[in-house]
Amino acid sequence: MQNEFLKLTLLYVENDDVIRQNAVEYLGSYFKEVFEAKDGQEGLECYEDHKPDIIITDIEMPRLNGLAMAKKIRKSDKNTPIIISTAYTDTHYLMQAVELQLIKYIVKPINSKKLKVALNLLLEHLNINNINNIDNEKYYDRLNKSLMIDKELVNLSHKEQLLLDVLARNHHRVVTYEEIEHLIWYDDFMSKDALRALIRTLRKKLQGEYIKNVSGSGYRLNVL
Repeated sequence: MQNEFLKLTLLYVENDDVIRQNAVEYLGSYFKEVFEAKDGQEGLECYEDHKPDIIITDIEMPRLNGLAMAKKIRKSDKNTPIIISTAYTDTHYLMQAVELQLIKYIVKPINSKKLKVALNLLLEHLNINNINNIDNEKYYDRLNKSLMIDKELVNLSHKEQLLLDVLARNHHRVVTYEEIEHLIWYDDFMSKDALRALIRTLRKKLQGEYIKNVSGSGYRLNVL
């Protein structure tokens, strides 16, 4: 993972000096350069000066909080990935995070494990190949685990979503029966009838025979 970020810069905004210093030290080994700011106003100025590739910011800060800073950035920049960290799990904050198209919501206390999870999610977000075009009107977004047909979101059951996700991520090969059983029926027995029924309902939602059976092996998703 480390090599993926070596050409990128990051802005870390946090008013707690100890947390900020520890995070900047940890993240410094992953990124080309890490800028730091102690509040949203300073973070906004740093963003305008350096145009970092990625932003991680706390919410509750003096002068300008993280969400207010993100709103100002989003007025002119819809693409830079922004990760929010906070000690609060208030639904109001979560809804604003969704509206601002934020990548991740990390609940404090911040530690290396949580930062690694966020960085792994960033890799998926930055990967230009996270969209599987099934045909000209259908695509599967692996990052958000959503199926779109004619620009409309298709509702999938939990098992349908798991199956489509594993097929999309491995569209270059056959996904074996054993892999499907382990992923979807991990705590139960997978009968042939149950698998066929799941394939049948997913094919119906895909509106076509995009899932091909490879006899004796498994299934494969045909994409453009």
